[in-house]
Amino acid sequence: QVQLVESGGGLVQPGGSLRLSCAASGPIREINYMGWYRQAPGEERKLVATITGSITTNYADSVKGRFTISRDIARNTVYLQMNSLKPEDTAVYYCTARIATFRYGEMNYWGKGTLVTVSS
Repeated sequence: QVQLVESGGGLVQPGGSLRLSCAASGPIREINYMGWYRQAPGEERKLVATITGSITTNYADSVKGRFTISRDIARNTVYLQMNSLKPEDTAVYYCTARIATFRYGEMNYWGKGTLVTVSS
């Protein structure tokens, strides 16, 4: 079965940086896009960034200029470089991908999430 496994979360001071990674594994035939969402306490899950192919990106306004999404297509891995972090970036970050397997058509998959805490 397809799995998405995130890593790289943790505690960082305001103004600091973190890099999240998410690797997809399993019977993958094709990955359409990969991306990141986040969910802060008491809030809905919201888009952070997505990447289609290796060039086409989309960012939430709140992270533009601070976060960069990238992708290693050969390794089925997506990254999120987060700079100039703010306390309001504190959330559980979820990896997502739209994946076609050898048995099924395209489906959306989610990781279990990694916690990012921005605090002094």
